[in-house]
Amino acid sequence: MEKKFVFAGLFSVASVFAFAQAEVESTEVNQAFKEELEEQYNPNSINPIPLYEQHYKVRVWRNVDLMEKQNKGFFAKNGEISKLIIDAIISGELVDIYASDSLTTKMSKDDFLKGMRQEDAQLFATWEPAKDFFTDDIVTYNGKNYRSLQDSKGANPETSTENWAVTQEGKALNFFPSDVSLLQIMEDMIFDRRRSRLYYDIQALQLSVPGSKTKVGFDKSLAWVKYKDVEKIFRAHPKQAVWFNRQNTAQNKNFADAILLRLMWGHIVKVQNPDNETINEIYIANGRPYREAVWATEWMEIELMEKEHNLWEF
Repeated sequence: MEKKFVFAGLFSVASVFAFAQAEVESTEVNQAFKEELEEQYNPNSINPIPLYEQHYKVRVWRNVDLMEKQNKGFFAKNGEISKLIIDAIISGELVDIYASDSLTTKMSKDDFLKGMRQEDAQLFATWEPAKDFFTDDIVTYNGKNYRSLQDSKGANPETSTENWAVTQEGKALNFFPSDVSLLQIMEDMIFDRRRSRLYYDIQALQLSVPGSKTKVGFDKSLAWVKYKDVEKIFRAHPKQAVWFNRQNTAQNKNFADAILLRLMWGHIVKVQNPDNETINEIYIANGRPYREAVWATEWMEIELMEKEHNLWEF
């Protein structure tokens, strides 16, 4: 009888151990399956297409000039798409901003505001009561700049309005949102094998000031933002995020809907390649003239359209 009890006890212990081991293995399998499932979806996509449904994919970068007629709907006066994004960054509604299109290195809001600075503040001498000042001299006093209206000595700039006037000269100048008229779009062109159609999956936007607005004459990149985050802001502010239809204002649309309908136009500057080179850089490296690089961007657009046409056979 004692042997039976001992055997039953050992069997019970073994059963508990086996059950615990099976539970651990089941948890590990579930975790592995969850990680594998997450890897099938792009976390930066609004409507991610799983990898196993992608028959063809290529990443493309496009420059969108918001001053062009076709894109002006996104750049109506006081309703610029760039203004809405910049306001969201400044207010803290849009928290994640990035230094590059890798979307890994984050920028702080302070760094972004420094990038928005067109001209740094100019430092002037501090007003001193024992010093002589002459007409048009500029001094700093209690955080403000004052311009001398006439020769004076000992006249306090804050109280002597006949001798001094507050001036904005020397203050730091920032770019206006209307100056930020360049967008670069990074998007994936994906052909869905199940639905047998091509999708444009926008990943990120870059805000830039065109060279015509900068002192150095080159485009100035301000920041990259995830389109997934920006799209939420468009939806959350329907009265501000308005694509303006110049032909029929009854058909004005939300920025998100207008982008989904491909109502903007941008020329291709880069297609994903092992050397991460733009089309222009590829042609220059091969000693080709600039005009050929311009033609190549148009040719690349045609090639991608032809690729889409051929994929319809699937």
